Amino acid sequence: MKSQFAALLAGAALAAMDAPASAHHSFAMFDNLHPKEISGTVKEFRFVSPHTILIVTVKGEDGVEKDWILEGGAPGLQVREGLTSKSLKPGDEITVTINPLHSGAEGGSYAPAQVKFKDGRPVVQPKQ
Repeated sequence: MKSQFAALLAGAALAAMDAPASAHHSFAMFDNLHPKEISGTVKEFRFVSPHTILIVTVKGEDGVEKDWILEGGAPGLQVREGLTSKSLKPGDEITVTINPLHSGAEGGSYAPAQVKFKDGRPVVQPKQ
């Protein structure tokens, strides 16, 4: 009986240790009530799990360039929306509507449908 209890306890401990690793953070740090449009040049596009990362160099009103780090959904979700690892490359000039960080720092979240090339073409073709 003691060995069964010990095995059960050990199994519960292992399961509890795994929980934080599989936990997922929220997007609460982004302000979805006040979207912001930014324009700039793609510096880097990381199509990686758990979230894609888009780094855009944006020139401010003061003429100073800053890198904005944007977080997107998981690659699998992005593909379903039409975005692939080859959709954006360094040097692409884009405009994107983001949900900015509540902190006011240069960053936010983005959705594929909100990313357009400088000439206005959507990066992701609308589904018909």
